[in-house]
Amino acid sequence: MQVNEININLQRNYNRWHDFLVKHDISGFAKQELTSIDKTFIWSNEKREIIATGSIAGNVLKYVAIDAKYQQDGAMFNQVISYLVNQAATMNRFHLFVFTKPKYVQSFEYVGFNKLAEVEDGAVLENGTPNISDYIQTLPHVKDAQNKRIAAIVANANPFTKGHRYLVETASKENDVVYVFVVSQNVSLFTYDERFKLVQAGTKDLDNVFVVPGKEYMVSYATFPAYFLKDDQNVGRYQAKLDATLFKEKIAKPLNIKYRYLGSEPYSKTTDVYNEELMKVLPPEVKVKIIERARNDQNDIITATKVREAIKQNDLSTIKHLVVPTTFEFIKEHLSDLQKRIKERM
Repeated sequence: MQVNEININLQRNYNRWHDFLVKHDISGFAKQELTSIDKTFIWSNEKREIIATGSIAGNVLKYVAIDAKYQQDGAMFNQVISYLVNQAATMNRFHLFVFTKPKYVQSFEYVGFNKLAEVEDGAVLENGTPNISDYIQTLPHVKDAQNKRIAAIVANANPFTKGHRYLVETASKENDVVYVFVVSQNVSLFTYDERFKLVQAGTKDLDNVFVVPGKEYMVSYATFPAYFLKDDQNVGRYQAKLDATLFKEKIAKPLNIKYRYLGSEPYSKTTDVYNEELMKVLPPEVKVKIIERARNDQNDIITATKVREAIKQNDLSTIKHLVVPTTFEFIKEHLSDLQKRIKERM
């Protein structure tokens, strides 16, 4: 038996790898999934037939499949996962995630992964450190939390607008403490560091608001692999259910968060579906409060999408009506750089 790293950008390699995965019930090969892959390995028998494969994409293990003839007693599974974990370590990645079907949760737990959340269609597990317990310890804790009204908001804030400010301010008035979790993934026009600092600056006067990083625990559409789901239409709902379950069980519970604030979503069907799933999963432990979107002086609903479009159009006048002063100053100072980023993404 041999293990080799292969370049799946080479058509010949891709075809062999693809055919093996399809044979093992993995059939989704969206460009977004494939471009995120850093390394792919195959295990071959003496006849040079593929008997197993697995890939590393960032800190997520993906496309793991093992031929049925080699699945008995779990030895091959252990070998594949251990090899991928060791390879990730050589890339200085010591904290890994895997998304899998519920029937494989126990197998991953045997090789050191810990389950973060499970729903009927799938589960997410992590391995290594810093893990979710370490993450919770890094967050500010509220004294006498059991007797306090504590709320949370999860925001990408790309960038932080007057709409975000209105949502945070409303939660701040209605609760003793508000955690604002900023989505940590760097897949937005504004970098994570920029978004985090703009949220901090835009809420600096609200003494009961903690702005904290979401880390990997706010399950992102960009993070989890959708290829093992049969129905693409359900991808958004699955991701939302998994995200909500993880939030309720692993984050809200230890921090005694009882309320989650959301902005109403008049434009995005994806976000609307996401909100629907949160309302199904979070209560009764975490009550969901949907706040109607704030409007600007022209009675238009404020969205970050409109801000980004105005940046593209070089329209500082419109931007000023949509964002808080601290965000406006940042955009004005970095306008050319932001426009350059937009062009590079087109």
